[in-house]
Amino acid sequence: MTTRVAELRQAETARLVDHLTGELARAGVTHMFGVGGANIEDLYDAVHRGGAIRGVVAKHEFSAVTMADGYARTTGRLGVVAATSGGGAMNLVPGLAEAYASRVPVLALVGQPPTGQEGHGAFQDSSGKAGSFDAREVFAPVSRFCARVDDPDSLTELLPRAVAAAQADPRGPAVLLLPKDVQQARIRVPARDAAPTHDPAPPPTPGGRATASSPRLDTAAVGAVSDALRGAGRVLVIAGEDVAAADARAELAELARRLGAWVAVTPDAKDVFDNRDPRFAGVAGVMGHANVEDCLRRADLCVLVGTRLPLLARGGLDRALAATDVVCLGLEPPFVAATALGGNLRDALRAVTAPLPSHPRPCPPHSGPLPTPMPAPRVQSPARTVPHGQAVAAVEAALPQDAHVFVDAGNTGASAVHLLPAPRHGRFVVAVGMGGMGYTFGAGIGAALATGRRTYVLAGDGAFFMHGMEVHTAVEYAAPVTFVIFNNNAHAMCALREEFLQGGVRSDDLFARTDIAAGVAAAFPSLAATGATDAAHLRTALLRSNAGGGPAFVAVDCDPWEIPPFLPFQSFTEITDGTEHKESSDERAVVHVG
Repeated sequence: MTTRVAELRQAETARLVDHLTGELARAGVTHMFGVGGANIEDLYDAVHRGGAIRGVVAKHEFSAVTMADGYARTTGRLGVVAATSGGGAMNLVPGLAEAYASRVPVLALVGQPPTGQEGHGAFQDSSGKAGSFDAREVFAPVSRFCARVDDPDSLTELLPRAVAAAQADPRGPAVLLLPKDVQQARIRVPARDAAPTHDPAPPPTPGGRATASSPRLDTAAVGAVSDALRGAGRVLVIAGEDVAAADARAELAELARRLGAWVAVTPDAKDVFDNRDPRFAGVAGVMGHANVEDCLRRADLCVLVGTRLPLLARGGLDRALAATDVVCLGLEPPFVAATALGGNLRDALRAVTAPLPSHPRPCPPHSGPLPTPMPAPRVQSPARTVPHGQAVAAVEAALPQDAHVFVDAGNTGASAVHLLPAPRHGRFVVAVGMGGMGYTFGAGIGAALATGRRTYVLAGDGAFFMHGMEVHTAVEYAAPVTFVIFNNNAHAMCALREEFLQGGVRSDDLFARTDIAAGVAAAFPSLAATGATDAAHLRTALLRSNAGGGPAFVAVDCDPWEIPPFLPFQSFTEITDGTEHKESSDERAVVHVG
């Protein structure tokens, strides 16, 4: 064989991992998040050599998935995560479950032991052979597509299928299991792949949706919904996260303008409608505002847009919904009785808006999203704590209007969803698919690195102690993230449940005081870490973080016994004429969540 022939044949092949990273870059992927290991190191080598994708090493695989999740939610691009075999692979599962439940497009590339070792006692064997469990059976329930790449040449078929499955409706994770020897193998590829270094593809279409033609809308359903809209006097629109995913905010606003409708949002969709618009009614559901129920009771028609209205979004509204006509525009059928129009959300909104008169209708008067008054804590508050309302007000005063906000689970999340207006030009993300504590630390970093925008992470101390060491990742990559920790030295939502439901006989979820800011400052000398002593101090520290280019960390002490604006707790403790009283579940339906 001549040298020239050998060179030509070499040019027609590439390492599988080089082809893989090249295809991802052409698809618009700019970052890959993950944790390394022996059975995924070849992929990291290809990312490093290719140069078109930035590899980001997290501290834990769960957070690596949430980084990919936050990246996808803020850019519309496919989020990519990579992990090695064994425990690394298993740590992906809860993050993929969130992406599955919340319809977020993520591709997980999971290393596996070499194929020749499968079934022969390989370390971290998950091939399903010789008594090992099968990783495909683990990942299949939390993915739209899952395949093991046993034949290297099959990647050219399996990768496009995985990417398409992640981005098709309903969106969600796709998983490719990659044995180490398969990653190293050379495969025949188009000539363009011989040199893996290239410029990334242009950004995807708005909303990150596939550009393939969408199915035609059902004409009869369009007619039925249009008739209902034209015949309604007062209308309440409840908008959900799919409005953001479909980049349909402008279409939603136009529908509301023509209908003169009140607009409420689900807890995970605060950013889909201007929270300062006179039409804004508030948040629906268990973290929401009483005004939404009042508007619903006054409405002739309720229009669901981009939400199936799950329990978190409809808690406390079931009786009013049962007495109101409901129509739903969305990809999936709603959880309540409704006249449904499926298909592409932007197309559906345009189709039902077009027949309406073009001039705006006035919005009927309403009280707006007034905060729910909450009772004083039943237990004496610790000294020098800042009420959640004051802390959230300080965040609101400092928050840039183009920032992203990621809100974690628990009392902190309930307070932020209820009290904090979404920034006008940024995302306001709450992961309610699985509601896992600690989601925000990775997700906020992924969003910040992807967009370059200041990103606020609002979390409690419980979430911090789960995944807060991703602060290290933010420091390493100079991510513009402001971490705001509401430290009540407790799993306070659990403690309140124990107080209300179990007589307060346990103290398992109450902890000794921890000075989180001092600990973080000692661990990361280059990080601006502040222990805020009051709301003014908190606001000052946040404004200072906005002016910097990298991460910042602020902790503020809060009261573990402060009752958050969370409907399940209001079911047990109410305020009437300034006095507290108990109601039985016979007097008011108790909302059971979590």
